[in-house]
Amino acid sequence: QVHLVESGGGVVQAGGSLRLSCAASGSIFSNNVMNWYRQAPGKQRELVASKSSRGNTNYADSVKERFTISRDNAKNTMYLQMNSLKHEDTGVYYCNFRDAYMDTWGKGTLVTVSS
Repeated sequence: QVHLVESGGGVVQAGGSLRLSCAASGSIFSNNVMNWYRQAPGKQRELVASKSSRGNTNYADSVKERFTISRDNAKNTMYLQMNSLKHEDTGVYYCNFRDAYMDTWGKGTLVTVSS
């Protein structure tokens, strides 16, 4: 099993920045993908960014040039640096871990961007 704990959410004014972290613990297979999803009030959960253990990175169009995903594989920790935040970035941000054996979610951290 893999256990994920997100941190770093909070309230920030539009135009500001936040850095989210996701710490993974447990039995982690070396070939994996870690993702950040978010769910805004009344909307479906959407993929924000992903980064594989091999370094492949993808972003949703809505966050390109503003968000940066990174990983410290030695620490099994993933980060999401969010800059130039907009009101529409508000939501619960979830960390997700996938490998050949499991698909695990964290409990989420709330990001509120005030306009």
